[in-house]
Amino acid sequence: MKTENTTPAPGTDHAGTALTPEPNPDGAGKSQRRAGRGKRALGVLFAGVLLAGGTAFGTTLPDPKSSEAYRSVADAKAGAESERDSLRSDYDSLKSDYETLQAGIADKEAKVQARETEVGKAESAVKSAEAAVKKREEAVTAAEKQKAANTVSDGTWTVGNDIAAGTYRATADVGSSCYWGIYETGSNGSNIIENDLPGGGRPSVALAAGQDFKSSRCGTWTKQ
Repeated sequence: MKTENTTPAPGTDHAGTALTPEPNPDGAGKSQRRAGRGKRALGVLFAGVLLAGGTAFGTTLPDPKSSEAYRSVADAKAGAESERDSLRSDYDSLKSDYETLQAGIADKEAKVQARETEVGKAESAVKSAEAAVKKREEAVTAAEKQKAANTVSDGTWTVGNDIAAGTYRATADVGSSCYWGIYETGSNGSNIIENDLPGGGRPSVALAAGQDFKSSRCGTWTKQ
């Protein structure tokens, strides 16, 4: 007679039903605690790495201000600022000179304008004086012409043509050789109207149109 094996399979009961393991509270807590400690250790390690890396980074990188490029840029900036300040100083100086010149020009222009006004007045006065002198000259010339027209010297003159009719008198005492005569015009001295040898003094004669008057060595005669 064959005997059956009644030993249950692993994880089953005698009836062959699968068995569910009962939870172990102590084992689960220990696993969780171990996992927390692992996370904290990992965090501390990461922070240490970062700190070490930062320290290494700060100590190994060079100071940018000590670089050749930085010094070159700084020198260029200083040179530009110096040139700017120099140009600004030159500009201020030129501006001051310009303003001074402008003020001087304005003052000179005012003086020139005042002088032009004075010159204009002087020129006006000169023109007035010239006009007065010209008028006087014209008056003198007219008087001289009139006097010349009314003055008779030695010679034979036709009244109404050469000299005006009227009474004429010697301008100075005549000498003993003085002779004057009045003739009919066109008679060529043959028709004597009046004549005389005064021998001295200042003789006078009355002349009319149609007569010729002759004076010899009597000086000048002036119309009265």
